[in-house]
Amino acid sequence: MAAALWETLLAASAADGTGGSSTTVVSICVFTAVLCLCLVAGHLLEENKWVNESITALIIGCIVGAIIFLLTEGKHSHILRFDEQLFFIYVLPPIIFNAGFQVKKKQFFHNFMTIMSFGVFGVFISGAIVSAGCYWLFPKVGFGKLDAVDYLALGAIFSSTDTVCTLQVINQDETPRLYSLVFGEGVVNDATAVVLFNAIKNLDISQLKGGVVLKLIADFLYLFATSTIIGISIGLATAYVLKALYFGRHSTDREVALMALMAYLSYMLAELLELSGILTVFFCGIVMSHYAWHNVTESSRITTKHIFATLSFIAETFIFLYVGMDALDVDKWKTSKESFKTSIGIFGIVVLLILLGRVAFVFPVSILSNILSGSSERTPITFKHQVVIWWAGLMRGAVSIALAYNQFTFSGVTSDPVHATIITSTIIVVFFTTLVFGFLTRPLISAMLPHQSRALSRGHSTGSNSPKDDDLALPFLSSDEGASGSGIVLEQAKRSLSMMLERPVHTVHVYWRKFDDRFMRPIFGGPQSY
Repeated sequence: MAAALWETLLAASAADGTGGSSTTVVSICVFTAVLCLCLVAGHLLEENKWVNESITALIIGCIVGAIIFLLTEGKHSHILRFDEQLFFIYVLPPIIFNAGFQVKKKQFFHNFMTIMSFGVFGVFISGAIVSAGCYWLFPKVGFGKLDAVDYLALGAIFSSTDTVCTLQVINQDETPRLYSLVFGEGVVNDATAVVLFNAIKNLDISQLKGGVVLKLIADFLYLFATSTIIGISIGLATAYVLKALYFGRHSTDREVALMALMAYLSYMLAELLELSGILTVFFCGIVMSHYAWHNVTESSRITTKHIFATLSFIAETFIFLYVGMDALDVDKWKTSKESFKTSIGIFGIVVLLILLGRVAFVFPVSILSNILSGSSERTPITFKHQVVIWWAGLMRGAVSIALAYNQFTFSGVTSDPVHATIITSTIIVVFFTTLVFGFLTRPLISAMLPHQSRALSRGHSTGSNSPKDDDLALPFLSSDEGASGSGIVLEQAKRSLSMMLERPVHTVHVYWRKFDDRFMRPIFGGPQSY
């Protein structure tokens, strides 16, 4: 009886992804109820040593998918049909925007070069290893039917990390620099992976031949720079409008609505121009939190902070819940014609390449960062921190799934056995890395970063053990120079140059803060010190 009722309600939507209005209402109602169940379960398991909310959503998705699978007598396993456009247009923007909006800017920019090295160069290195490894090893397990663009796309797909599990465990107050590096790499990594993926999709290898790599790098730099500029511009425009018109004197609702809509507009504008919406909305979030957020009323500040975080949380839970359901999608498994041995071989190769790809850049970049920091940075990236950073990037999540669907399916459906094999392999990799590595994240971090380190790190809660910005005098920018004479000026120049060579990132940060206080904040708003 239950099976017949479920079949009647969901047959239309399972067949073509649309269905009637009553079927859509039932599907959304059930999915919303399951989302609520995920929230309750996540709350009850908050203190659990092994489980986090991502794992909880995956497991609940599997259970619900299995129930639907049984009720429909093996025909369906999910309530809604996944569409990569749905993910990129509606689900991903709030996640990335909130990441930029909530980022600790001082920590982020103090570690900017290291974060960018992890997030940008790391994606290229990991992507190259995954692409080359798949091209070389797939034929050895009886699977070598992809073209060059597909292999390059696999590099971008499996270079996208999911650091949610690790960030839920790391204490930001105890290890601020480590938290900043993991969080910053996660966001920049996702943006870079999507930009690289879009650049790969635009490649025409048959015409470029030897210039493929140069063309890929040129496209990437163009997309990266243009997307960043658009995000910053829209963020500044929003801040200026809020400051100049003072919406709060009439309605705080308009302030919140304008910030949310302008953020979404930045994402959609970038997508319209075939740029990276992720990168655009991320930098838009950073700029809005730096300027626009200070131009609204206190109630609007509280509202925006919580509403953006809530939307991001729901979107993340939605993705993991759907992936759990989609893992039991019979159509994909039936379409794939590969043997069990070949499927296991593909899975093993991908996981091995992910591990090697992380090793290839995390430890070298960390060592290089420590060398360049020299004696000026009293908190080096220790070996234990490097292991945590390496581990944090081993999990694959929503972006990998979305990119795989974008490359190898049409609206979540594929009739090509080879492409179906890649989709099922991606689902297995996401499941394995999230469940296995996710389960072990908390015990690993507890072992690598014992609580005894808390006393040592409390004194550096600002996230940097270097002297405060106010303690670093830069005479180049001083407007009230009391000294005179070319000798003193030359000595000041030498000191500033020495500081720049010894601590370039910190020095640039100080220059920027002075420029920001003098020119940017009077126009776009914000506090006069931070």
